[in-house]
Amino acid sequence: MLATRPSAEARQLLALRRSAGKHFIGEPGPSPEALDELLEIAARVPDHRRMTPWRFIVFEGKSREDFGQELARIRGETLADAESRDLLEAAGLFLRAPVVVAVISAPTDDGRTPVWEQELSAGAVCYNLLLAANASGWAGAWLSEWPAFDKQVAGSLGLSETERVAGFIYLGTSKISPPERGRADMSKLVTRWTG
Repeated sequence: MLATRPSAEARQLLALRRSAGKHFIGEPGPSPEALDELLEIAARVPDHRRMTPWRFIVFEGKSREDFGQELARIRGETLADAESRDLLEAAGLFLRAPVVVAVISAPTDDGRTPVWEQELSAGAVCYNLLLAANASGWAGAWLSEWPAFDKQVAGSLGLSETERVAGFIYLGTSKISPPERGRADMSKLVTRWTG
């Protein structure tokens, strides 16, 4: 198989890609079998020395509610002036979509492969998962929010000292057509080196 596969359809998908708003993703979500296929596609990213510096934690069904209760407990312990609405919001975070995938950055410092490069590979997994979902007809959003940076949440997820959340990918069916948003002015971002 060739390394290049010209496709006008794929180019259009990339050119028009949009995330669904976190409040506009509903049922149904991908089945476990469909999700497994999406994760397999997501894992096809640049990965120098085949380090596989990432892994997935899947939340579907009741596990979303259970983890939400854990988030509410943690929020209540760590937020000094937590109010009931803060706890309700924390409990509902993973209920905003039928499937949530935590992409975990899991680099290994082998002395040869830069950790930064491995972390970028984890970011590529997040984006590839969004693209695979979109190409399969699913809405998706890549979020982090406070749970991605909280040490107690990391403990609840079973993360090691060198692991962290690269993103929570929310997947389901779009309730609305996501509006287009302003995009970067490329003329301000691109320079051509001339020596």
